[in-house]
Amino acid sequence: MTTIPRASASTRTGLLAGSRLPAFTMMFSCALALGAGASLAAQAAGAAANPVAATDETAPQLKRWIEESAAASWSMNLPGASGEGAGGGVRVEVTLGRLNPGLRLAPCARVEPFLPPNARLWGRSHIGVRCVEGAAWTTMMPVTVAVFGPALVASLPLPAGSDADPQAFRLEEVDLTRAHGHPVADPALLEGRALARPLAAGQVLRANDLRIRHTVASGDPVRILLLGEGFTISTEGSAMANAGEGQTLRVRTGSGKLLVGTVRDRTVEVRL
Repeated sequence: MTTIPRASASTRTGLLAGSRLPAFTMMFSCALALGAGASLAAQAAGAAANPVAATDETAPQLKRWIEESAAASWSMNLPGASGEGAGGGVRVEVTLGRLNPGLRLAPCARVEPFLPPNARLWGRSHIGVRCVEGAAWTTMMPVTVAVFGPALVASLPLPAGSDADPQAFRLEEVDLTRAHGHPVADPALLEGRALARPLAAGQVLRANDLRIRHTVASGDPVRILLLGEGFTISTEGSAMANAGEGQTLRVRTGSGKLLVGTVRDRTVEVRL
């Protein structure tokens, strides 16, 4: 388990967009499943039966590569990770799976890991491992990647439609790979928002759980500003739907004409 500070964009590019991390000097074994707790004596016995043997350093090196790659990738993509107030980086936990015990790989002096096309270091996934010295083979290894980061969690049950009050939430570290959608980490993102669905106490707040708070309801009387080239005309009308600050709203004027404008502080601005 490693705590990785937020990576810069250049770091992420170096890790995931084609640069090569130093290859690991080792003898690789599918039979030992990369250091799953076997003793040195057991490894020696396995090496005698299969000339492709792994050292104790194999698993930690692979885990470190996955942790650094995952942290570089997801700290740049998670909500609040680009200066929006999330603070800190992400923490990554990696569990290496077992290779197919039926594989028979030629002895290899040096291997390096890589991320296959369309694979991502998130939840249950896989990485590639290729031999770069002593043989020419490539195989896939199953991995499970848990990415932990900050997220707002409801402190009490909250009904749908209620204001998203920062005081009703607390910041906790959560497993982001188990949270469907994009968890919200920055309390500032709650300003002017309401809950689109109810939240139970302890439930993670996601971006799609928020909607703009309605400041105008369908049928409400509204002021309409007609904005033209060098002139402004004010009139009265009624809203045809619910809308919030900055949203588009259809309104009906007193004469029955339908217009479309933008809500600004309960006034609908219509540009001519």
